[in-house]
Amino acid sequence: TVSLFPQPRLSPGPKRPIIKVYSEDGAGNVVEVPADMRARDVCQFLVYRSHCLDDNSWSLVEHHPLLGLERCLEDHELVVQVQASMPSDSKFLFRKNYDKYEFFRNPLNFFPEQMVAWCQESNGSIPHSQLLQNFLNSSSCPEVHGFLYLKASGRKSWKRLSMFLRRSGLYYSTKGSSKEPRHLQLLSDLEDSSVFTVTTGRKLHNAPTDYTFCIKPSKVRSECKELRMLCAEDEQSRTCWMTAFRLLKYGILLDQNYKSPQQRMSPVPHFSTPVRSVSENSLVAMDFSGRTGRVIENPLEAVSAAVEEGQTWRKRGQRMKALGSPSPLQPSSLSSVIHRTQLWFRGRIRREESHKMIMQQGQVDGLFLLRECQSNPKAFVLTLCHHQKIRHFQILPVIVLTSYLLPSFSTCEEEGQMSFSLDDGSTKFTDLIHLVEFYQLNRGVLPCKLKHPCTVVAL
Repeated sequence: TVSLFPQPRLSPGPKRPIIKVYSEDGAGNVVEVPADMRARDVCQFLVYRSHCLDDNSWSLVEHHPLLGLERCLEDHELVVQVQASMPSDSKFLFRKNYDKYEFFRNPLNFFPEQMVAWCQESNGSIPHSQLLQNFLNSSSCPEVHGFLYLKASGRKSWKRLSMFLRRSGLYYSTKGSSKEPRHLQLLSDLEDSSVFTVTTGRKLHNAPTDYTFCIKPSKVRSECKELRMLCAEDEQSRTCWMTAFRLLKYGILLDQNYKSPQQRMSPVPHFSTPVRSVSENSLVAMDFSGRTGRVIENPLEAVSAAVEEGQTWRKRGQRMKALGSPSPLQPSSLSSVIHRTQLWFRGRIRREESHKMIMQQGQVDGLFLLRECQSNPKAFVLTLCHHQKIRHFQILPVIVLTSYLLPSFSTCEEEGQMSFSLDDGSTKFTDLIHLVEFYQLNRGVLPCKLKHPCTVVAL
């Protein structure tokens, strides 16, 4: 007799948590993450999957649509732990955030002297490195102070109070601007709280200004009564409060996050020069006139070869035009639509939507996008951020009525050719890509150079 014993079943290994990350176009992507996976690791994975450039400015955003709150996770935060404290209606977004570490590069833009106590004591003589070191060093006692509006718990009313942000927490004075301990009331600590931007402050919370932010306890999911709604008087002061909160809470960890990608990989230029792809940036001038090609090392010879090639293309276009064939140089073909392939072109969106996109990706100098003009169907608009203010510049089409010659060059502009200009025709470009590349290298009539394209990547 053969007795059969049931075979032992192998128990499956622990199931990894699953998160869903959304891009700004609404598309979602499911990611399986281990318990020790950081926000920076998730961003790198999504960058690799989306085939986009990793310039250390991508962020994972914690978004609460019902409360109108969002914040960028710090690179070192564990995603699984953050998700455990989020309500069911919240979600993660994958988005650019150019000002994530901008305060390391331009600290004075983030910390006005009138808001930082030890800047006033030293009469503004503190060097840039020491200004940040006081925040990073746990033994120093920096203090940010100023007036903020505080929303009363359970009400729609706001009260203007004198606030003090220290390493031990955020305090408000019960008697004017007094800093005496008996007049200071603790509003929130830093250890168990996170600071959020409020995207719908006026609509949901009846905020007195557009510069609302919120301090939310980490253990609280959706209880509005536990949220500390605050409102600043301008964008610069709101940025100062929120940046100081991050620095005082995380300290040296932010410095390590900022330096770690730079040590792990070669620095990526932040669009200080026109960036297209790795292959294009490594191209060299070649001469194929002989049996074998050779690299043109002399810069003058390379320029001469480029001019000669441009003249050849222009003559070819004129011959095709004379034969009735469509010329590759005509604005009705490639030059009129080629900008639609660029990351900085957003199509036909409203001014308010362009403002929202710039604000979401960090209001740093040189952040820009191009869009179609709503009032003029033939024109475009350059939306640019400078000194935390968003400005708009109209790009008008210009038709060349006469052609002219430059020394040692062929005809520079053909009669009837369409061009684009930002300065009423003083500087003209055959297409929008040339225009953007020029203002990435030259400020021209703009308040600053174009540095960071407002990018949206589909997951």
